[in-house]
Amino acid sequence: MHISLRLATSADAPELHALIERSVRGLQTADYSAAQIDGALGTLLGLDTQLIRDGTYFVAQDGEKIVGCGGWSKRKTLFGSDGRADREDVLLDPQTDAAKIRAFFIDPDCARRGIGSAILTACESAAQEAGFAHFEMGATLTGVPLYLARGYRVLDRIEAPLRNGETLPIVCMAKDAVKEVS
Repeated sequence: MHISLRLATSADAPELHALIERSVRGLQTADYSAAQIDGALGTLLGLDTQLIRDGTYFVAQDGEKIVGCGGWSKRKTLFGSDGRADREDVLLDPQTDAAKIRAFFIDPDCARRGIGSAILTACESAAQEAGFAHFEMGATLTGVPLYLARGYRVLDRIEAPLRNGETLPIVCMAKDAVKEVS
């Protein structure tokens, strides 16, 4: 397995939609019920094409196959896909706001091989280059162990309402950027 990272393009959207569904249905069943997964796919768990348009969404490839994706945002929306009704696309101020770490999904056949960590490192580096000194996210229960291992701390736990009447537990997390010592 040889993984390379690149920025996502709009042409990747069909493959990303399929990857996201495989990832959620393959990796999140220990943390969420089938009803929660069905209610979250396409709204809370799905592709946010604004990240692609902003040039802040990465894909991990093994050869030509996309095996992971994730990004960061300079906009206020903390989590959710294009289908989420209450999006907040207001631009953040890097001097006072935290960049949002968003929409990480890994192919179940490639899980726990460092792909999520590699994408997270790329996101944090790019956000820092854009002037952000802090990161925030709304993590799924499935992603929390990775983010804790990477220095994120839990701020809050929320129940996000789903279109089918269910709720999805989300863990709000944050981390300060590591400052280089000169």
